[in-house]
Formats: sequence, structure tokens, C-alpha cells
Amino acid sequence: MRLPVYIADAFTHKLFSGNPAAVCPLTDWLPDELMQQIAAENNLSETVFFVPQQDGAFTVRWFTPTVEVKLCGHATLAAAHIMYTELSYDKEEIVFLSASGKLVVTKVGENKYQLDFPANTCEEVTDMPEGLFEGLKIAHAPVFKSSFDYMVVLPSQQAVEDLQPAFSELAKVKARGVICTAKGEASDVVARCFYPQSGINEDPVTGSAHTIIIPYWAKQLGKNQLKSTQLSKRKGYLDCELRGERVLMRGEVVTYLKGTFFTEENKPVVAE
Repeated sequence: MRLPVYIADAFTHKLFSGNPAAVCPLTDWLPDELMQQIAAENNLSETVFFVPQQDGAFTVRWFTPTVEVKLCGHATLAAAHIMYTELSYDKEEIVFLSASGKLVVTKVGENKYQLDFPANTCEEVTDMPEGLFEGLKIAHAPVFKSSFDYMVVLPSQQAVEDLQPAFSELAKVKARGVICTAKGEASDVVARCFYPQSGINEDPVTGSAHTIIIPYWAKQLGKNQLKSTQLSKRKGYLDCELRGERVLMRGEVVTYLKGTFFTEENKPVVAE
């Protein structure tokens, strides 16, 4: 079987920055094991697969190199970009049905898109999970827990930039991963996101984390529209808005690769 594959850099306006995702449009689902093997072969933070439904929506799933995840923002952004630029999609919005509910993407500019995701509120915790402070190499900070991740609020952007995690310790935290955030200097908010539990030590740009970050900082800063910078080596930039129980995230996408992968038995999964 020969199937198309694309790689696009999300939440950036230039190649080799933002967060790359592999995009695999399907007509029917492949076996779970095969999709996981493809994601491992791609070796990107996420590979996204989607299948059209009869009602015009698309069912979507995301895989890291090691596990399936319930929500991924940058790969959804990349999938929408490929649908509009490569697959002749021409409707005003794209509806994705996922393990985290209904997700909506609209085109808002040249290679720029808006994600409409459910907000993920968090609560402060006092019982610290094993490996959290040891992994971050810090003594103390406010810690919050969402349905996905722990979020650690640091005192400054510099404190976020200076983190040099011990990922073997951080992997002990029983969650999808750990978000570290602070009030920004040039932007309202900054963050770094660590997911050694999911096979990704540091994710370059994480849309799903902002469903947690934005409700918190909207309350702290007293405003619902915020600009966020993810301080990974590749950097990522998001224009965000808290709108009721939804978080809107806008970002640009650049296509890097178009190819074909092969799924015949006893043949490697490769891009051409």
C-alpha cells in the first residue's frame, strides 16, 4: 500500500522552526500497531492521521514515536494546512472529532489558521509528584494539575529559559508531561513543555498545553487575549484567546515535505 505523507512546521512563518508534524490523510483507518510504527519511523513529536466522515467532519488521531495521545494542537494545525494547500479543501472550517471532543479549525490568513479547542482548567496541588522538582532541578514553585499535565509556574521568563531538566527524573511524574510557564517579557506568556513520558523530552511548540496555560494566565493577567512564546530551541509563537470554555490559538504553518510511505508487509516504512 502506498499512502501520501506530508511534513509541515507549525506555529511558525519560516522553515526549520516551530514544531514539525507528519500528516497522513487516510480514507480508512490503518491498524493501531501500524500507525504507531509509522509514527516511530517518522520520529517527530507527532504524526497525525485523519479519516473523513459522511457528515463532512473528520476523525483525527495523534501518535508520538511511542504512544497515542488524546490531544495535539500543532499537528492539528499542520493537518488543516495540508488540507487547504494540498488536498483542495475549500469549506470555511474543518471539524475534527477526537478523543478530546470537537475541534474546529478555520483559515484566517495566508497559511495562518485558528484552532478552537476545549479549555482545560487546572487546580493547585500541594502533594508533589515524585520526580517533579528533582527533574526540574528547582526547590519550590506553585504546581497545578490538569487532566493531562502538571503545570509549574516560575517567577520569571529567565527562570523558564534557564531550566536544564534531568529527563530520567522528570519521566517519573505520572502525567502526560510537565509544563513550565511564566509571565513573558516580549510576549504575555512564555512556556516550555517536557514529555519524556511520551517519548519527547522537550516539545518545540505545544498547542494542547495552551488549553491549560491560557485559562490560568487569563485569570492572572485580567485579560482574555494573550500572546505566547514557547522557548524551545526552535521557538514557537501563538496568538491565543480564552472565549468561554474554549481556547482559540492562531498560528502559521509552512510545508516542508511531500512524499509517499509504503506499508506492504516486510517492507520498511520510508518517505520518498
